[in-house]
Order: sequence, then C-alpha cells, then structure tokens
Amino acid sequence: MLESLISTMLELSPWFLLGMLVAGLLHVLLPRNFVRKQLTGQFGVLKAVALGVPLPLCSCGVIPAGLGLKRDGASNGASMGFLISTPQTGVDSVLVSASLLGWPFALFKVMAAAITGFVGGILSDRLTEDKGWSGDLSEAAANDEEKPRNLRAMLEHAHELLASIWRWLAFGIVVSALISAFLPMGTMTIFAKAGPLVAGLLVLLVSLPLYVCATASVPIAAALVSNGMPVGAALVFLMAGPATNVATIGAIYRGFGRRQAALYLGVLIVGSLGFGILFDLGLSSLSVEQHVHQDAHRTWWAVASALLLTALIARLAAQDLLRFLRARFGGDSGPHTDIEVEGLSCGACERKVEKALSALSGVTSASVTRGPDRARVTGTASRASIERAIVDAGYQIALTGPPAG
Repeated sequence: MLESLISTMLELSPWFLLGMLVAGLLHVLLPRNFVRKQLTGQFGVLKAVALGVPLPLCSCGVIPAGLGLKRDGASNGASMGFLISTPQTGVDSVLVSASLLGWPFALFKVMAAAITGFVGGILSDRLTEDKGWSGDLSEAAANDEEKPRNLRAMLEHAHELLASIWRWLAFGIVVSALISAFLPMGTMTIFAKAGPLVAGLLVLLVSLPLYVCATASVPIAAALVSNGMPVGAALVFLMAGPATNVATIGAIYRGFGRRQAALYLGVLIVGSLGFGILFDLGLSSLSVEQHVHQDAHRTWWAVASALLLTALIARLAAQDLLRFLRARFGGDSGPHTDIEVEGLSCGACERKVEKALSALSGVTSASVTRGPDRARVTGTASRASIERAIVDAGYQIALTGPPAG
C-alpha cells in the first residue's frame, strides 16, 4: 500500500505541479474577461471549445463560468460547448494523463472532449427553448475587479486550483493505491470479457452520478487499467465522471432549461461510450498497460515534487480542519452575523469568501463552512456590507438565513 502511494506520487507530482504553474500563467497572461468576450458571434462554439479544453476547471469552477457566459450574451451553443468540453480536460489533467497512461491516450482524450463539446454546442444552438421557461443564472455571479498580474498572482491562482481539488486528488491517489495493493490482479478483466459496449455501460452507471475531478480521477483509472480494465472503459470514466453529477446537471437545468440539460447529458453519454469503443477497437495496439506498470524513476526532481505536493496538501488539510473546528466550536466573542451562502462547492470557495469578508472594515474574524453553507462574521460590519462582499466574491445570498447574533 505505502509503495503504491509513493509510486503514484512520484509519477503524478511533477506533471501536476507543472500543470498548476501553466494554469497560473494563463490566468495572468489572458486579458480580463477574455473568455467571455470571445464567445459571442460567429464561430462562438468553435472558440468556446478551443478555449475551454486547456482550462483547468472542474465542475465547481466551470458551472459558474459557463452560466456566466450565457448571462453575458454568449449563445446557448457556445456556453454548452464550453460546459461539455472544459471539465473533461485541462492542462493539468492532460499532463497527469500522459504521465500515468501515456501521451497517445492523453491526446485522444483531448480530441474526444473537443469533439463532444463542438457537437453538443452545435446541437444546442439548434434546440428550441422550453416553453414558458425563464433561466435562473444566479450562480453566474463573478468578481470582475481588476487585480495585479504578476508572479504572486500566478502562484496564488495555481494554489487556488490545488485548493479546489485537493480532497479529490488525495482521494484518487489513495483509491489508486488501494486498488493496486488489495484488488487481486486481473479482476478488472471481467470488463474486457463483457465487451466494449457492456463495459462502457457498466462504467457509466458509476460515473454519471459520481463527481470526480478530471485530474484526480486519472490515478484511479490508471490503477483499474493496470488491473485489467479495458482502456476504452477507463476513457468513459474519465469523460463522464468529471462532467456529470447531480449538482452539475441541476445547475444546467436551472440555467438553460430541461431540453438543454437533457442534451448535455445525452451528448456526454453517447460521446463517452462512442469514443471508448473507438479507442478499444481502433487503438488497442497502443500499450497503455505497459506504461502503467512502469516503475517511477526516482529522480531528485520527482522526489522533490512529491514532497512539495504532499506538503501543500497537508497544509490545506490542516487549514480546512482548523476552519471546521473554529466554525463549530470556536466560541465567538462579540456580535456576529450568520448568512446562508449559495454556490459554495469546494474548499477554495470557502477561502475566497473568507478572504473577502476579512477585508471588510470592522470584521474581527470570518469563517465559512459547507453543510450548512454559511458565513459567520464577527465584528461590527453591517449585514448589507457583508452580503455585498459575498456577492462581489462571486456567490449568492440565500433568500432566508439565520438571524444576526
């Protein structure tokens, strides 16, 4: 078990950290609102997919971004193409996939994400709106405040990326190690015996309701392939898992309507199954399994990357634990205000709102939690200023909330 953990970290860490840095670089180099401004008019769908594929956004980030495109005037097709293609890939996911499953597989996954996004966007533009439906784009709020573009901003954005997925990344690494250590070798060959279509359908049953991050799911897929699962079935898992879950589909239903939500789900089901079967039938000669079984080269930079990533994850875990304990048992001193917040989906969301609230005049402490999704602010700041700070951070206030303390 420990050996499997170490091996996975050595393979994954250098490429994941590189992906984080590239993501931060894109964040500071692209002009403000560049994505939104490009996704209107002619070729909107094509541009949406081209811009969405390399962006390192999981559904916690892509849903508000995609709904924001719709709110700002982008067509249904451009918004839907962005929503379909973006969560499947990302520069970090591509690099990790190449590290664990090989470059042919990683590039094929990028192509599959781009094609499904483009087809989904074209079909979305041709789909009529639901009768009597009015969209709810409340989750699309975004903070457009101009911020410095420097090395610090790049590193902060890279850190926010890790903060948004560290739980899923740790989960994926641990599950991968458990599969390698305790699942009898060859168990997953039952999927191969069932055939590409049946294997893909079985994987879909697990992938559709489950949320897994595009990057964090790669170690799990690599371990399953190593155990005998067909590579095409793993591709289905990596396409459908990050892009489909109950929360994502619900948000798309509220923002686009029943028909568009059904189209989104249908394109991902048919696309993931189709490309999974295509990979197994047409590219089965690619020796992905041999790549998975290769031992990680314990170079100094691989070891240093693994140690750095482990330290960053441990720090984020400690911060989240302290935040939870402070919110539950901290014992506030002085007047405080409790406000229910909508749109929180990860630890990075909590930290973003806390940072915005802590910057308010008169605030002595601020804590944000999920389950319940609530912000507790201690100090003399007015409720109106607190609510405005939450909205400016890109989140919404629930219609009803606990009374001020």
